[in-house]
Amino acid sequence: MKKNRNLIIIVVFLLVVAIAILLSRRSGTLNERTSGFAVKDTASVTKVFLADKNNRTILLEREPDGSWQLNNTYLARQSGINMLLETVYHLTPKYPVPKKAHDNIIAQLAARSVKVEIYQQVYRIDLFDRIKLFEHEKLTKVFYVGGATQDNMGTFMLMEGASVPYVVHLLGFRGYLAPRFSTMEKEWRDHTVFKTKLADIKSVKLEMPDEPENSFEVKAKDRSLSLIRLQTGEEVPAFDTLKLLNFMTSFADLRYEALLDDIEPGRKDSIISSTPYMVITLTDKNDYVTRIKTFRKPNDVMKFDMAGNLYVNDLDRAYALINDGRDFVLIQYYVFDKVLRPLSFFIRD
Repeated sequence: MKKNRNLIIIVVFLLVVAIAILLSRRSGTLNERTSGFAVKDTASVTKVFLADKNNRTILLEREPDGSWQLNNTYLARQSGINMLLETVYHLTPKYPVPKKAHDNIIAQLAARSVKVEIYQQVYRIDLFDRIKLFEHEKLTKVFYVGGATQDNMGTFMLMEGASVPYVVHLLGFRGYLAPRFSTMEKEWRDHTVFKTKLADIKSVKLEMPDEPENSFEVKAKDRSLSLIRLQTGEEVPAFDTLKLLNFMTSFADLRYEALLDDIEPGRKDSIISSTPYMVITLTDKNDYVTRIKTFRKPNDVMKFDMAGNLYVNDLDRAYALINDGRDFVLIQYYVFDKVLRPLSFFIRD
């Protein structure tokens, strides 16, 4: 009899605990549905989809190597991805929109907002975060990001399926969050032009159409470099090894400054139909070819020399055609000067 009574007590106790857990979860689910904007496990995020009211869309997908792809076409800018994940991790509801402003904010969100979809790798069975089975990708969050509050210290957001929008912010951050959910593709583009280590380079060819005598090719083989004069096809017998080595190692990370996708078409056509300043072709050991054509940029900023004469060309920036001619960009000489070298630079006096 005593044994049965103890068993009943244990069963009742476990039932009470189960009911408490269930009620707690239901309460948490309700809060999650209306104001649970944050994603606390950003390492499991596999995909982010953004869409605005102008039919612009951004699809960001995590690759197996940890990089992110943009719209199934480009490499996404890692710093932008890091900021986005950090933002969704720290999203904090400040307060629900007051009733008197509710209809107005809902109308604003309906007219001007960005829909955000978060996909994560989750498990169908997850017991106490220890036993995890049946991994799969799942859409876990959908919310809308609107405009800023009057003081620019909060952002209006609405969970899909919820009726009450919230003012959301990041603790310690002064400003609104909409720019971090941009649907402009160029703002998510990675700016890399070259990213090849010396050990992975097979050859680099630099052509100067206006100075063919300064065009050359560098070939890497068996841990040695050979310098070839393109005009004659002859190997240069003596050159500055350190300068050539610095030239070759500079291709490890070169990035453009800005994507000029909004330049007037006629002006762009005029530039790219002109004679290039320098053309660089890098072939890696897998025979993958990366090519950039550079063009002088006119001195639009009106800089003068010490004698008061106007420079013909911009001293700080140039135009460039990259990605097999698909993209027209602006580059800085400060970044690219180390690879924009004529043959004469390497030949010893």
